[in-house]
Amino acid sequence: MPVNLSAPAAHTLLPVKGIKLGFAEAYIRKPDRKDVLVITLSEGASVSGVFTKNQFCAAPVLLCKEHLASGQPIRALLVNTGCANAGTGEDGLHRATLTCEALAAALDIQPQQVLPFSTGVILEPLPEDKVIAGLPAAIANLNEDNWLNAAEAIMTTDIVAKGTSRQIILSGQTVTVTGISKGSGMIHPNMATMLSYIATDAAISQSALDEMIQDVVNESFNCITVDGDTSTNDSLILMATGQAKNSEIETNSTGYLAIKSLITEVAIELAQAIVRDGEGATKFMTVTIEGGRDEAECRKVAYAIAHSPLIKTAFFASDPNLGRILAAIGYAGVEQLDVSALKLYLGDVLVAENGGRATAYEEAQGVAVMKEPEILVRVDLARGHAACTVWTCDFSYDYVKINADYRS
Repeated sequence: MPVNLSAPAAHTLLPVKGIKLGFAEAYIRKPDRKDVLVITLSEGASVSGVFTKNQFCAAPVLLCKEHLASGQPIRALLVNTGCANAGTGEDGLHRATLTCEALAAALDIQPQQVLPFSTGVILEPLPEDKVIAGLPAAIANLNEDNWLNAAEAIMTTDIVAKGTSRQIILSGQTVTVTGISKGSGMIHPNMATMLSYIATDAAISQSALDEMIQDVVNESFNCITVDGDTSTNDSLILMATGQAKNSEIETNSTGYLAIKSLITEVAIELAQAIVRDGEGATKFMTVTIEGGRDEAECRKVAYAIAHSPLIKTAFFASDPNLGRILAAIGYAGVEQLDVSALKLYLGDVLVAENGGRATAYEEAQGVAVMKEPEILVRVDLARGHAACTVWTCDFSYDYVKINADYRS
């Protein structure tokens, strides 16, 4: 089961003025499950996106980038689960284009104003006829209150739906931010095998939104890993409808930092939810690296620890075989690292210093910390003032089972 995570109650996912969501059961892969999602945006909305850096990116990712670059205002998003439409070449692009054309015709907009997204099995053709057949039902139930249904409609191996909301006062107006995500396995920046949609009714200029999304993703979705695999379909979309009627926010506006902070809070909660619902996860682990010369070397150490199957399996077993962490720090690629100066902590327990085991450390202390569902691993490199934090989970027997049976 997910680590200290449950699905949000529908009433906690606040409507965002200018956003409507509708879903359908189109039997793309399995019966009796929501697998098509339509999101519509009011006129005048600003939209920005960040996508996978996997060179084998999926057809919908290519189309999203093309449509965002077209200059046409985005008016709708179309999401399907059950098929990733990745590794499908020109045929995949053609099928994804057909779904955009069908939704555009139904909404009386242009195909370039539709952003398509797919998630599921790679190297299989998109059943575009099923997606298109599901559009009338999804359009018929478009509603501002459908955020939980939308979160359920984008799930694949996720156990629980993921969503959260925040509000703030800007220019005397109440501004809402609501977001949903899916993701459970193939999680590693940039960004993760995830889809995430975050919307606000704040008025934010396109240039401010484009700058904001880079900071938001670097502090959230680019700080998580489950298994070190970078997906072909990762997409984060940030939407600002302007319906809150606040003064439009630019990068130098007084409200810019406040709304960016709020959106980042939402993104971090969604990113952590993906790790908490990592495939087969039983432990949620925070890896904090301090005392680095720069953030880049801190990230090298953090991901060396967070990716290691040896470390992740030890945490699953609550086995304080903590020499594995020292080994990961050593091979992380930090040049001229003084191993005698660094310190390793498990929770509040000092485990290693002066190049070896801390004198006061006893294995029973390590066992006690590792039995907890949430664990902090902290390393002080003692060579500067930079720091970073990433979030990961353990590897259990169920991770293997889930991925061995994924296509069944």
